[in-house]
Amino acid sequence: MKNISRRNFLGKSLAIGAAGMVVPSLMDFSSAQAHPRVRRNNISLAQWALVNEIRAGEWTNLDFPRIAREVFDIDGIEFVNTLWEAPTMNYLNTLKRNADDYGVTMVLIMCDAEGDACVPTKKERRQFEINHRKWIDAAQYLGCHAIRTNCIGPRDGNVNKKEALEWSAETYHMMLEYAIPAGISVLIENHGGVSNDPDWMVALMKEVNNLYFGVLPDWRRPGAEFDNYEFLEKTLPYAGGMSYRNQPTEDLTARMIKLTIDGGFSGWYGIESAGREEIRKGKELLTKYLQLT
Repeated sequence: MKNISRRNFLGKSLAIGAAGMVVPSLMDFSSAQAHPRVRRNNISLAQWALVNEIRAGEWTNLDFPRIAREVFDIDGIEFVNTLWEAPTMNYLNTLKRNADDYGVTMVLIMCDAEGDACVPTKKERRQFEINHRKWIDAAQYLGCHAIRTNCIGPRDGNVNKKEALEWSAETYHMMLEYAIPAGISVLIENHGGVSNDPDWMVALMKEVNNLYFGVLPDWRRPGAEFDNYEFLEKTLPYAGGMSYRNQPTEDLTARMIKLTIDGGFSGWYGIESAGREEIRKGKELLTKYLQLT
């Protein structure tokens, strides 16, 4: 009960100080999952795939469940925190109601603009953890299974990998103290820096060694400095979801999907390919190769 009491106290403090955000502080922690990995395959829609539409004001975050269902007939949605309006209690309740009305599962919240997990000072690491508490709270209240974080390291790339591992492991141990009682997994997406190194990511997974900690592999198109197939292959045992993107060829897309199946992954494939046409193409390919029909 110690963690729960601490969490309730922190939640109350957060609700007062987080720029007007109001999140529930007295949550039902009996809902924390014993096995946080999702056990069946399904398709979700990552909000970033439609970032240009939402930034242009064509619709808002509260419309996201409707867009996913009416436009694409997709069962799950993955939020980006920077695309939210001020999430007051009424706002969260409206979002829950809209998702229920359209039969859409809220899968995870991708968290940006809250700092970086791989930073050299304890004060910075603690602040990163504090910054994410409100999103853990929101994710738990909305029924999401995870949040996604960034772990990049110094922007100039000048970092000792061993030190980076120590810094990041400490950050995520702190985060998990807050996330586990809520049943929320904490995931890292390969967004550059140390997170692009699959061997380093595997070392971090082993160092933290917690079922609520994992990777959200971004299927970015392969390039000279990043082999997305190799990254997926090495980090697959720790995957808590898939940030799916259509590949340059259908053959490569099929190979990557087969890799996940053969590797035993089951869970949400969040389509992040940009634009409505690419989203529909991604849904078609995932349905075909996951044999969801």
